Amino acid sequence: MSIEPNSNSSVPSSEDKITEEQLEEQLEDILESLNGHQVDGEFQKTNEKTVTAALNTISTAKLQKNRAIAPSNSSFTGFSSKISPVTSRGLIATVIAIAITLLGVSLNNSIIGIFGILLTLMLSGAILLPWLTVVVREWLTPQQRSLMIAISGLVVAIVGILKFAGLRINWDASGTLADWFGAFGQILIAVIAVYIAWRQYVISKDLTIQQNLLTVQQNNITQQQTIDTYFQGISDLVLDEEGLLEDWPQERLLAAGRTAAILSSVDSNGKAKIIRFLSRSKLLTPLKRDGHLGRAILDGTGGYAEDRLSGVRVIDLGVMLANTDLSDTDLRWTDLSEANLVRSNLSKCDLVKANLARSILYKANLNSVDLKSTRFFYGSIKKASPRSRIYPPNYETGEYTGAVVEDADFSDVQRMSESLRCYCCSWGGEETRETIPGGCEGIPNRLKEERDKELRKNSPVVVSET
Repeated sequence: MSIEPNSNSSVPSSEDKITEEQLEEQLEDILESLNGHQVDGEFQKTNEKTVTAALNTISTAKLQKNRAIAPSNSSFTGFSSKISPVTSRGLIATVIAIAITLLGVSLNNSIIGIFGILLTLMLSGAILLPWLTVVVREWLTPQQRSLMIAISGLVVAIVGILKFAGLRINWDASGTLADWFGAFGQILIAVIAVYIAWRQYVISKDLTIQQNLLTVQQNNITQQQTIDTYFQGISDLVLDEEGLLEDWPQERLLAAGRTAAILSSVDSNGKAKIIRFLSRSKLLTPLKRDGHLGRAILDGTGGYAEDRLSGVRVIDLGVMLANTDLSDTDLRWTDLSEANLVRSNLSKCDLVKANLARSILYKANLNSVDLKSTRFFYGSIKKASPRSRIYPPNYETGEYTGAVVEDADFSDVQRMSESLRCYCCSWGGEETRETIPGGCEGIPNRLKEERDKELRKNSPVVVSET
């Protein structure tokens, strides 16, 4: 059967192509002539727009035609490209075999009919065999093909054993062969149904895992973009045109507000990135100010002078990090002095060279934290004491410059110095002393002693009458 060409086909003919090319050339010539001659401005612009629009229309039509041709071409390159074409002689022989079979059936001649049937089966099988081979290769994996062959061999072996071993089955007692095959088919269908359900579960589970991973990646990308925008916004807010720090009171308030907002919307790693950025930029450090405009003073070495006693921070964290999860993050060389870290989770943090002086670590979790060279106080261990609401800090002697470590958990901390261990044992209270590696034997509980003094000082004096 020959296939007639469709008169409504979207494939353009050669005449159409020539017409389009000629029209395109004519339009380009017109556009060049317009550019080469002095014509009225408005008229020239109008013609140029018209010609350009026509060129765009032609290119769009060509693109749509090419897209319409692509699917029709690809639909014929499936199995047909993998199957060798059948010769005309084979098709003619198959038709003759079919005619012989029909002739034998109509004449009720068994010889002619059987000959035609065998010939038809042989020729049809020769035509269908390449197609079946391609289908099996496309639909079944090598493992599945091996499994089918193994199952077929097992069935044939069982039949052979029953045949040649002389085993006889009492079909009257065990039921007919049809019943056996029916029961086996039902069991096989149930097994196949369970297998299909299990495969659907596995596929849906894999898809869910992939979707979750994509969601996490997208969230990380979005969070990083938000953090980068915050960095740029803070830099533009507190720096002048020459790159010097210029933080007026309202700008400091806006910077603190932005920081509080973003810290509440990012995860622990995002919080750590923000803290590292602010620390390394000296925006969390109290800076020395002049007495008139309150601008930061340079220290003469390319940086800004610090003033721990009366300096002003560009951004004061305050209670932004209270009850916050910062576990397993990198907080090295960060300035968290005077930060409120009440009930914060700092477990497995890297706090190397971090400054936690005068911070509030009440009931904070510092399990498995690296405390190498971490500052908890200023001055000497003999005079150092936690911050006070009443008395100002003395950064020379260390009085009231220390962190509040009451009821903090220091279990399994790494590289804690001896002076820091003595400070935490002295001012941590009973719960903290039980968690400090190495114990607190021989170190007095100065927190309890100070509280007992306050109780005795505030308790009324009872005078006995004699």
